[in-house]
Order: sequence, then C-alpha cells, then structure tokens
Amino acid sequence: MSKNKHFIACPICDAVNEADSENEVYCRRCDSKIYNKKSRSFQISLAFLITAVIFYIPANIYPILKTFSFTQQENSTIIGGVITLWKHGSYPVAVIVFLASIVVPIIKFCMMFFLLFWKKLGFKHPLAIKSKLYYIAEFIGPWSMIDIFVVGILSALIHFNIATIKPAIAATSFALSVVFTMLSALHYDKRLLED
Repeated sequence: MSKNKHFIACPICDAVNEADSENEVYCRRCDSKIYNKKSRSFQISLAFLITAVIFYIPANIYPILKTFSFTQQENSTIIGGVITLWKHGSYPVAVIVFLASIVVPIIKFCMMFFLLFWKKLGFKHPLAIKSKLYYIAEFIGPWSMIDIFVVGILSALIHFNIATIKPAIAATSFALSVVFTMLSALHYDKRLLED
C-alpha cells in the first residue's frame, strides 16, 4: 500500500473507505462523493468562535438580571451576582456560577483557539493530547448554560408583589456566546488535528 493512502469514513453511510490525496474518492457502499477535508471547516469554526467572543463581552458588561421592587430597580451583572452570593454566605453557589459563567467560557475560547492555530503557534503535541483537548472543549460547552437556567428559574419563580426578577440583555448575549462556541466545536474538522 502506498504511503499517501489513508482511510476515510463516508458522511452518508459511515462506511470506511481507502482514500488517497491525489484522486477523488467515492464510497464503496453508497457511491457518494467523499471529501478529504470538510470544506471551509477552519473558516466556519473560527467565525463561530470569534462571534462567541464578541457576544461574551456584553454578557459580562451589561446586567444579566433586573430586580424590581416598590422603591427601586437593581441591575446585576454576572460578576456582581457572584460577589453578592459570596457576601451572603452562599459559597458553593457563588463558586459554581463563577466557574460556569467566567472560567469555563474562557477555557473553551482558549482551547478552540489553540486547536485552530496549533500549527501556526509551532506546537508539536501528540494527536492524543489535541484530541483530548477537543473532546473536553466539546463536553464542557453546554455546562455554561447553567447561568441561563438560573436566570430563567429565578424569573419564573420570583414574581411577588414586593419584587420581580426579569432577565436583562446580558442573558441573551451569554446564551448566544455559548451557542456559537458549541457551533464552533461542532464545525471543527477533527482531521485538522493531524500533523
């Protein structure tokens, strides 16, 4: 067998086919055309990641919750909510919100940027390490939605005559940031990890 031969799965029927870099490949089972690399996967994944970072900025600047009472309206950002929870002694909840809303998204952004630009950065890590990073980034993606669920639950449950809680603009920005990060990981072609 030639050195430039490798195996590639059909995106339609999942049959494994022998492929080479010079010729077009057609599936041996369903006769569909198979592409060696997903068309523009790098550009699409990078575009989704940049969009996620752009939405993450207003998610941290603007309020995520608005609390209305008889006398006043109070706005709370993500960091402000973590600080308030910490001051009131809710340490575990403060830590969970901080991890899910601040630490996890930043780690996801860094992982995806590393996976997209590892060749340009000159890293020569084994494929197993890069694959683990990809699967970690893909796995932790939905966990950032915890913050949005908390906002939704608070908005639904706290509707007293004295106070009302409503989601603010940062909740939408944060949810969009999480969705675009997940789309970035989804459109990333794992074959880009190979040397």
